[in-house]
Amino acid sequence: MDLIKTGNFLKELRKEKGLTQEQLAEQMGVARRTVSRWETGMNMPDLDLLIELSDLYETDLREILSGERKSEKMNEELKETVLQVADYSNEEKERLLRRMHWLFLAGLIGFIVFLVIVMFDLQDTAPYEAIGSFGLGLAFGMVILGVIFTSRYAGRIRAFKMRLLNRKQ
Repeated sequence: MDLIKTGNFLKELRKEKGLTQEQLAEQMGVARRTVSRWETGMNMPDLDLLIELSDLYETDLREILSGERKSEKMNEELKETVLQVADYSNEEKERLLRRMHWLFLAGLIGFIVFLVIVMFDLQDTAPYEAIGSFGLGLAFGMVILGVIFTSRYAGRIRAFKMRLLNRKQ
């Protein structure tokens, strides 16, 4: 694989989309210098980022890896497959967003319960102490889950989980 050729192709694709390195870096969740290194051929994006770039630039992953367009006209079957994969990806993102919404809502409710107990100075009574601690723990746990789900490692965690589940079957 010719990293410089691939880097030049990534630069060409970015410019076709009218993006600056800064804008692309922000979309991909990386530093601007990282994008610059990709485009100069100093290093390559991780596979998950390559897939995202392929989606963003609406090009085949094989074309990015080879550093050139294979053909200007995609056959209809390949185009349909890419659209199906994109739809699936969008559905997965939407499903993850809904989960995140419910998790954060549960955390917010737990934190509100904790605040109410503290505001009315009930944290020293037996049942309210446990409820308040549970509410605070729930809120803290949801924040941690939110950080994990919104990080770029969420896909890797999901892939690891799927590998574990496949081994058990």
